[in-house]
This record gives sequence, structure tokens and C-alpha cells, in this order.
Amino acid sequence: MEKTYDPSAIESRLYELWEQGGHFAPSGEGSPYCIMIPPPNVTGTLHMGHAFQDTVMDALVRYHRMEGHNTLWQPGTDHAGIATQMVVERQLEAEGLSRHDLGREPFLERVWQWKAESGGTIQNQLRRMGASVDWSRERFTMDEGLSEAVTEVFVRLYEEDLLYRGERLVNWDPVLHTAVSDLEVVSAEEQGHIWHMVYPLADGSDSVVVATTRPETMLGDTAVAVNPEDERYTHLIGKSVRLPLVGREIPIIGDDYVDPSFGSGCLKITPAHDFNDFAVGERHGLARINVLTEDARINDNAPERYQGLDRYEARERVVEDLRAEGLLQQVEDHKLMVPRGDRSGAVIEPYLTWQWFVRAEPLARPAIQAVEDGRIRFIPGNWDKTYYEWLRNIEDWCISRQIWWGHRIPAWYDEQGRVYVGRSEAEVRERHGLGDAVLTRDEDVLDTWFSSALWPFSTLGWPQETEALRTFYPTSVLVTGFDIIFFWVARMIMFGLHFMGDVPFREVYIHGLVRDPEGQKMSKSKGNVLDPLDIVDGIDLESLVAKRTADMMQPQLAERIEQMTRRHYPEGIKAHGTDALRFTFASLATTGRDVVFDLGRVEGYRNFCNKLWNAARYVLMNTEGADCGSGGPLELGAAERWIRSRLDRTVAEVRQAFADYRLDQAAQAIYEFTWDEYCDWYLELSKPALREGTEAQARGTRQTLIQVLEELLRLTHPLMPFITEAIWQRVAPVAGVTGETIMRQPYPTPLAERRDETAEAEIDWVQRVILGVRRIRGEMDISPSRPVPVLLRHAGERDRARLAEHEGFVTTLARLESIRVLEADEQPPESALALAGEMEVLVPMAGLVDKDAELARLAKERARLEGEIERAEKKLGNESFVAKAPAEVVDKERAKLTEAQQALEKVAEQERRVEAL
Repeated sequence: MEKTYDPSAIESRLYELWEQGGHFAPSGEGSPYCIMIPPPNVTGTLHMGHAFQDTVMDALVRYHRMEGHNTLWQPGTDHAGIATQMVVERQLEAEGLSRHDLGREPFLERVWQWKAESGGTIQNQLRRMGASVDWSRERFTMDEGLSEAVTEVFVRLYEEDLLYRGERLVNWDPVLHTAVSDLEVVSAEEQGHIWHMVYPLADGSDSVVVATTRPETMLGDTAVAVNPEDERYTHLIGKSVRLPLVGREIPIIGDDYVDPSFGSGCLKITPAHDFNDFAVGERHGLARINVLTEDARINDNAPERYQGLDRYEARERVVEDLRAEGLLQQVEDHKLMVPRGDRSGAVIEPYLTWQWFVRAEPLARPAIQAVEDGRIRFIPGNWDKTYYEWLRNIEDWCISRQIWWGHRIPAWYDEQGRVYVGRSEAEVRERHGLGDAVLTRDEDVLDTWFSSALWPFSTLGWPQETEALRTFYPTSVLVTGFDIIFFWVARMIMFGLHFMGDVPFREVYIHGLVRDPEGQKMSKSKGNVLDPLDIVDGIDLESLVAKRTADMMQPQLAERIEQMTRRHYPEGIKAHGTDALRFTFASLATTGRDVVFDLGRVEGYRNFCNKLWNAARYVLMNTEGADCGSGGPLELGAAERWIRSRLDRTVAEVRQAFADYRLDQAAQAIYEFTWDEYCDWYLELSKPALREGTEAQARGTRQTLIQVLEELLRLTHPLMPFITEAIWQRVAPVAGVTGETIMRQPYPTPLAERRDETAEAEIDWVQRVILGVRRIRGEMDISPSRPVPVLLRHAGERDRARLAEHEGFVTTLARLESIRVLEADEQPPESALALAGEMEVLVPMAGLVDKDAELARLAKERARLEGEIERAEKKLGNESFVAKAPAEVVDKERAKLTEAQQALEKVAEQERRVEAL
């Protein structure tokens, strides 16, 4: 093996070996286990959320593959309608063209060309993360098979009256000129105003005051609503007001939706421009007057004075005109949540338009039932409440989008506007006897989430009855973030149940969102985004700054982000390798909502990789070409029986963690066994037997070294695939194991016969004595290389027997000059003391410590600690600091004070001991 661990030298080579060897494909044997990758956007690049989620999925897939399951991890990408169209439109813009200059078909050809040239970025990044997906089955939501599935679902839903075309309100992006889903709308608090407007009664007898944050929409008002229980206004219900600036008479209606305590208790109702108002309008049969064009200008339904104005210009003119007529009572400053399109940054308008909708409620009922009766289980379990809440209040789903890239809606219109839905124009003509009638296809495409909802069965070949569909549907588990339970998870369940008659997956593992060390969501505008591959490969400071400040939607933030980056990463980011990053993600995979990522942890796990690499080099140096058990009898000493027993417990713990979807616990168990027990203890405990033991003992030790390491590599493989494969390739032949790759080896299982309580108790005793001596060395500043005498007091019969058995281990590992048990009546000299159970471990001080030098060192330490205590007490005594500083800062200061006080007590105790010498 190479002397130093270099991930860049092994990772690409090993991935190629796995992929070319066909090791990611299902074996065709064992019970099926299948995970569908949440399809990343074809425009996308790997971000920390992907890398975290893919680590979790890959760990589960590798674990089940090693368990002997017929395992499929299905890959694919999403056509990402709006995002992809924007990428190509920006390219055209740079050439001075628009998509309309090209026309629909040439534009789509241009998109397919872009996909062929640039659409594979994220797949190659997934390879870098070690994702063991079956690339031979890769799908794309716009490929021929998936497009056929989408058309089939649309037609069947239409035929079953579960899909219709209607005029309703949608989220409208006035820059992109399309409806968008709630997930594509980002709401943030912004400073605005509330305008209080006076609406005179039509009979001139009185007036009412209404308040709004969007005064331009009053041009489309069709009612004023009051609460029917509100005594101030009950006498007005049934009367009318004259709409200012417009002159239209509109009714005053009573509706429970109105909150009497909000504002004046009167609410202007604009059914064509507000979702809640739309519902009120439906209940009362109100007219819907849309006053906006698709690019958010005032249309011809408003008075001529406002027509053609941008919505914000119209707002100013409406306010100015109301003020001039004495109908503006008051303007208040007001913070409000403003919805913006995540792609365009434009303020989203509720907009009345003809769209295609899925009737959601009939599909939601069975989806609720599937979770209630346990056919689908959420992990953690509390997420089912979020799921139920959404499905029980579900609205019909708008599935049409006014763009060109996507699945075009399979609907055709005749010259009278009648609509015909079918799998093709030919089918429509034949079914409806339309002959040569002029038909025009619907211009719209389907929401990207529509094709994503079919992902668990369309990728396996539906609507054909394929072998893959029979084998792998329902899939085993869906791994996803909590932010798309509504948009994706619920819809897959609805469509899976409806079209397949069964759930799409048995379990839904919901993970948290990756955040920075301060708990902030990672976003380009905050400048806290990390590229996972920069952590893997390393990146210099200037390149990192350039990357974080390029293509910003808010360029004014670039300077602040540059400063922050230079402060946080003065040396850039050094290379850590994929395995260290994956192990970090696994260690963070708790059941919480937040995954707080800290680069310091990756550094720690990079050291862990080094530790494992160096341990393997030590083991191979002592076992390669040597007799590891085949050449004669072997003897397993207490240390060998102990490490095998500890390994067995770790195997059981890790398997349970996988069963519970607690990769954090699996990572912790593997880390503690590898670092604390195998490397720090057993490798040291192996040395006496290898150096001075009998041939049978050396054989037993060599066999244990190599067998435990080989099993540990298999145990760790799902979390750290590259380093484990690289080491296993060298270790397996020595351990007598055959096979092309660790990926196809069986996952370790606990074996009851390996458990050895006696050996565990004996080595625990050895460890406590050694650790006691080491602690005394640390406290008394005695060099680790200097041999020390040790006395044992209050040693029982078992302690004496263990000392006789393991004196060699204790003397060697604790670097002792001598060790003996004090007789019952024997008084020890002045000594430093540590406890090992009830037994005292004593190190006599005489001759070990230069009394004057040690007292001088302790005095210096005392002065330092007293200074620290004084500073902390002064800070905490400052009322202003305690009141104004963040709670965590104050708590940190208190902890520092406590720590310094405890350290001072120890110094005083050491001074007393040294004085007594």
C-alpha cells in the first residue's frame, strides 16, 4: 500500500472498475430492494443537499446489495421545464434572438441540442460522490417512454373526469408569462403600505372604509364583504357601494370569512386577483373582473385612464386619484410577505386564466388511507401529520404551464373551441369522426411535477407490463427532504395508487435541510453555499471567491460575500476526498429538521480515513506473506477474544442503525470501534504477541488483525466506499476472501459465539489501569517516554489474577518501570492517584518530579487561570453584557469561567502534593 492516503489517486479508478464491471445492476437474486433517485434538474449541478441525500441513498443501497437483495437504485433527471427554457433563452438573448424569432419547433431542437452538450454535468458529479446507481437504466422525464406514460395518464384522468380545463386563479409570473407552482414562489418580508380607502354607499347615505396592500386591484372589485355577525354593518348587507374611480355599483355581502377585528371590518372583494376573494366570489356568485394583462399591465376592463399602465404605475395613479377625490382616508407603513418567482425574481400575481386542473380530492382520499392503515410509513413518524394536513385541505392542482419545453398537452381544439383529448391527433380524429376538420393543438405544456408524480412506475416501463415493473414496484423507500412532501411525495402516492393499484413505496425517509454552521439555509445570495466537489478536491481562495460571486441575482451583495469568504476560508478549502465528506454527511443524518454542516467535521473524518489507512498498512506489514492461521494451531489471547467480541457488538449496533434509518448512529459506532478500540488499543495490544509470543499466539494475533480489519471494511463500506474498496483489494487475499469487489461481499452479521464477556472484562481492567497512569502523567507533567513505578492499593483477588495474566500488556502500554500490589497494612509514599474501579493506581512522586521546577510551572499556570477567572467574572458582572449579548455568547462565557475555576482547583491540589514531596 502507498505510504500516505491520497483519495484522488483511488476514487476515479475504483468508480470506473465498479461501473464497467456492471456491479451497480440488480443481481437478479434475492428479494427486491429499490430506491428511486429524486430526479435532479437536467440544468442542475450538485449542491450540498443533493450530496447529503445521495450519500444517504447510496449507503442504504450498498447495505442492501451486500445483504443479498436484488437491488436497484434507479437514476434519471428531470427536464425542469422553466429552468431549462430559461438557460436556452439566455443563450439566444446573447445572440440577439428570442424563442419567438426561432419558432416553437426550432427552439425545442435547440433545447435538445443544449441537453446533449451540457445536460450531463450532474450525472458525472454523482459519479464523483460514489453513487452506485444503475446507469444502464437511466431515464429522462422527456424520453420517449416517459413521455408516453405522461400522455397515457393525462388521457385516462380526462376520461375518468379527474382532469378538466377551467378558468381559475393561479400563481402567475408576469416576466415568464406562465403559471408557476407554490414551490417556485419564494415569499419574503418586505416594507410596504396599507391604504385605507373610502367607498360611498350607492344611495349616498353613508360610506364604508376598506383597506388594501394592492390598491390597483380595486379596479376589479365586485363586492364589499362584512361579517354577518358584526352588528356595525348588518344593516348594510344587501345594499350597494359605488366603486370609486370606476363608478360600478357593487353589493355589500355577509360572509364568515371576514374578521371583524381586522381593520375596519369591511373587506374589498376582488375575485380575479386574490385566492381568498376568489373563494368568497364562488360562494356568492360574484363576477370575476380581471384587470391585468399577462405582463401585469392594466387591461381594457379598467377605465381608459389606467389602461396600459404597469401595475405599480397604476398603483401610484389610483392612490393619487383617490386622494384628489378625498377618498383616501389613511396610508400606513406595513411589513408584508411578498411572493416572488424563484427564477425571475418578479412579484407573483394571483391571475385569472384558463388552465388544466387535476381534481385532487378523489385522489387524495386513498392516499390518506394508505398512510393511516400503515401501507406507507413516514420516518420520523411525526411527518405524517404534515402529509395529512395538506391532503385533507387539498385544492385542485393546476398542471398547465405557458412555456414550450415540456410535455405538450394532448388536447386539440376545433374552430368552434370544442376540446378533444387523446393520445394523438390521429386517435382524436378517428374517435370523434372529425375527418379533415381543422384542429389546433393546445399550446401549453404540463407542470414538471406532473411527470415527476409518475416517476416510481414510469421509470420501470409503465404503461407496458415490464419485468422491471413486476419486480421493483412498489419500491422500498423514498428518501427526500421535508420541503417537497406536498409537491412530490403526496402526488406520487396519489398517482401510484390510482394507476398501479398499490403504493409507490413502503417507507418515506424524511431528512433535514443542510444549513451552514450558524444554522442559516445555504443560498447563493447569502454567500454561504459550498460546492461538495470543492470539499472533495480542494479549491484555492481566489477561485472560491470568484465562484461565490459569479452570476448573482443580487450583484450588490458580491462585496460582502467576498469579505465573508476571505474571512472564513483564508487558505481556501483543502482537499478532503469523497469518503470524508460522505462520512460527515452520515454522521449528520439525525432525525432533526436541520443538518448543520461544519467543515471542521470533514477535517476530522479526513483524519479518520488516515487512521484507517495507516492501521491497514500496519496490519498488512505484519500479515502479508506470514502465516495467518493455516500453518498450524493458533491461540487467541484475551486481547484477540476482546476485539472480536467488541466487533460483534459493533456489527449488531450498526445493523440496527441501518434498520432505524439512523446513519448518524451507524457512523458513530464505526468511528468509535475503529479509532478507539481497533486502532488505539488492539493494534498496540497485538505487539507483545507478535514480538514475544509463541508461534500459536502470533498466528492467532495475525489472523485476528486481518479478519477483523476485513470485516470492518465491509461494515464501513456503505458509508465510505472508496477507501474500503482500495484497502479490501489488498486485505481480502490475505484474509482468505475471494471476490472481484467488496460491493458484492456479504454484509457482516453478529455471531453469538464471538461474544466473550470474560475477555471484555479483562481488557476493560487493563485499559483502566493504563488510562489511570496516563492521566497521572498528564496531570503531573511527566514525560510519556519516562518509565514510572506503579503501586496498586485495595486490589482484590480478581485484580491480582488479572495483573498476573496481563502484566506484560500493562507494563508495555503504560511504560512502567515496575508494578506491584501493596499489602493490606502497607502505607504508600506520597503519590498521585487514579481509580480503576475500587482499586487505586498510585504513582509515587519522589524522584519523578523536579520539585522547584514543577512548583514554578504550577505558579505560572495558577496566575494564568486567575487572570482568566477575573476577566470572565468582570464580563459576567457587567449587566449590559449579560442583557444585550446573545444567550449562547453569555452561556459560553459562563462555561469558560466554570472550566477555569475547576482547573484552578486541580492546580491547587497538585501544588499541595508537590509541596509534600
